[in-house]
Amino acid sequence: MQQKGFLFRRFKIALPMWTILCPLIGLLLLLMTGKENSGWVNGLLGIVLITVVLSAVHHAEVVAHKVGEPYGTLILALAITIIEVSLIVTIMLTEGEQGSTLARDTVFAAIMLILTGIIGLCLLVGGYRFKEQVFVKQGVSASLVALTAITILTLVLPNYTTSTPGPVYTTSQLIFVAIVSLVLYLGFVAVQAVRHREYFLPKGEKDTHAEPPNTVTAVSSLLFLLLALAVVVILSKNLSPAIENIVVSMGAPKSLVGIIIATVILLPEGLAAIRAARRNRLQTSLNLALGSALASIGLTIPAVAIVGYFTGFHITLGIDTKSTLLLILSLFTISISFGAGRTNILQGIVLLVILATYLFTTIVP
Repeated sequence: MQQKGFLFRRFKIALPMWTILCPLIGLLLLLMTGKENSGWVNGLLGIVLITVVLSAVHHAEVVAHKVGEPYGTLILALAITIIEVSLIVTIMLTEGEQGSTLARDTVFAAIMLILTGIIGLCLLVGGYRFKEQVFVKQGVSASLVALTAITILTLVLPNYTTSTPGPVYTTSQLIFVAIVSLVLYLGFVAVQAVRHREYFLPKGEKDTHAEPPNTVTAVSSLLFLLLALAVVVILSKNLSPAIENIVVSMGAPKSLVGIIIATVILLPEGLAAIRAARRNRLQTSLNLALGSALASIGLTIPAVAIVGYFTGFHITLGIDTKSTLLLILSLFTISISFGAGRTNILQGIVLLVILATYLFTTIVP
């Protein structure tokens, strides 16, 4: 860790000044502005939002460097997912029945953005710089097995149950699927962090990092990471009405709002994953991306189910036929791409084409 930038000499905290100031400025603007702002204020908040995201990426890398793999990527995935769940639940409680599809739209958008966008960019950047990159097949396989099961059970199966009409689960079905999702995610965490930790450790990758930061610096980064993530989510929530107005004026479906919100929430992990791929650390990139996808759906669905149970909301989970085909295509393409244990630039191009198709058919259904 470079001993320059923002330095509290007394406590030996070494962090760049901008990573400290950006979250604090974002917090200050949140306290000074309201939910309804003028166009230039929303523009300023958007710029601040990007700087806070970049700050969160830096703090996440400091924490990950201190605790090592795979715990660093696991901490980041859990932190972002907890904030994501809080955002979804807050908007659901605010909008009531009008927010019945918000969890589905946001989770599906997050899964597609991770599988085709983040991983696609990682493979493209890594393949361009290093031609081929390697990873541990057992770890990726374990992640994809759990992810495939959870996504099909939560986003596809509701379309084919017959106890209640429409793409929804009955209360008992929703509780059952929530429990199953949580069991699958906790099982994955046990495999990743304890039982088969070696599956997720980088092999054959050159570590270009300096010495790990001291404990005080790492703890400070963890606190600022949580602050930055909270500011990102609250800013996204405050900007969502303006974003929704823009989407409506474009004549695009309201589901595009979920994609935009998911994109903002996933920016810290996405940027961290791409930076790892640029350093020829593909295993770290995949740990971040696939772990985030699993945490996103494995924790969000149980949380939404609990909210729906106690509030009486009807939660719509089933995606339409077009979305189902794109989801299955993405999972199938990812499985084939990672079957050989090596990746190249073509696989990244294919995934990004699927992402472009998903975004285009969302705007022009």
